Amino acid sequence: EVQLVESGGGLVQAGGSLRLSCAVSGFSFAENTIGWFRQAPGKEREGVSCISRKDGYTDYADSVKGRFTISREHTKNSLYLDMSSLKPEDTAVYYCAATKQTYYSGSKEYFSASNYETWGQGTQVTVSS
Repeated sequence: EVQLVESGGGLVQAGGSLRLSCAVSGFSFAENTIGWFRQAPGKEREGVSCISRKDGYTDYADSVKGRFTISREHTKNSLYLDMSSLKPEDTAVYYCAATKQTYYSGSKEYFSASNYETWGQGTQVTVSS
């Protein structure tokens, strides 16, 4: 069974840091591109970061570039999102998701939620001002 389980969310003050984890089972990173998404109340789900199965290509939304870092650890079947310099507008439920698709480097398809087939349950991140 393909499964994604997020953890690491919590309450943090503006300017602080958090590490989100996504434990994966039932598939390998070689077979799936993984993305991080977030959804704030009343807003659409938006892509935050991705790491491609093809060559480990990574990309970030402009709103988090330079502050967030995506990584994966094959031996632990885990994906991470290191978030620093957090802002109140980063408050959202964060999800990891998987797709077997790959796209050309720089493609915005990586940030489209409809392209991902498997989702975790999400973890809440709240940044206080």
